[in-house]
Amino acid sequence: MSVGTRGDYVKATVTVNEELCKGCALCVGACPKALMTLDGSPLNAKGYKTARCADEAACIACAFCAVMCPDSAITVEKEV
Repeated sequence: MSVGTRGDYVKATVTVNEELCKGCALCVGACPKALMTLDGSPLNAKGYKTARCADEAACIACAFCAVMCPDSAITVEKEV
């Protein structure tokens, strides 16, 4: 869990639809905590490395990664 902007604790779940992801890395550049990565990611059926969140516990659930994804392959859910 990470601490949100108001001091409350945020639990985030980042889900990447591996079949939609084309490994463009726009989410990697958009993440303010540098948590999105293509490193160590498996290849999808189309042969692309897929994005993943390296540490959901550190995620602040800003959803910048999901907003930047041109294929809508990322969803971010948060619990406060």
